[in-house]
Amino acid sequence: MKDAADRLAAVTANIAEAAKRAQRKAGDITLIAVSKTQDAAAIRPLIAAGQRQFGENRVQEAAAKWPALRAEADGITLHLIGQLQSNKAEEAVELFDAIHSVDRPSLVQALAKASDKAGKRPQLFVQVNIGDEEQKGGCAVADLPALLAEAKEAGLEIAGLMAIPPADIEPAPYFALLDELAERNGLPLRSMGMSGDYETAVMLGATHVRVGTALFGARE
Repeated sequence: MKDAADRLAAVTANIAEAAKRAQRKAGDITLIAVSKTQDAAAIRPLIAAGQRQFGENRVQEAAAKWPALRAEADGITLHLIGQLQSNKAEEAVELFDAIHSVDRPSLVQALAKASDKAGKRPQLFVQVNIGDEEQKGGCAVADLPALLAEAKEAGLEIAGLMAIPPADIEPAPYFALLDELAERNGLPLRSMGMSGDYETAVMLGATHVRVGTALFGARE
């Protein structure tokens, strides 16, 4: 328990320090604890320490553990940060409060249909393939305006953009580009930055950082 509380306090302090350096308010940055592959026993100490925002990669994994965890604690917000198949849109809308991986027209249509059916509208981010990497999900930078227009036409409100910069390269230019794209398209939120670079992301405009290892410790 103490380890979880200490790690949470350290990450929160680092976010506050980075925000201060960027003349931003720490309260404007949402810390998402990435709990993918972590079991309930690993997650509970963070909840006990006060963490309420969690990120999962897969619908099935989240469905297996979060209903019980949510029954134990109030105020949990669940973010889907992994790729989403269109045929899982309905389940995702039921389970998640925010979806960070909207990246193609077929998913926009599936989410619009699922949201209407559920009478529930998760907060949505468009994932941008900021480094133009073949193996990564995300909408190409050039396709972003068309996808945003399609979402609007389908009745979906897009709140922001999400990106994962290429590994092992200085991330700052990619964060700056995502910030600029969000600004250009009038979107208030930027989901960017992970355990190794969240402070840089905060300096460059992140409103949501997705931190796993720094909160849960290194994987076995």
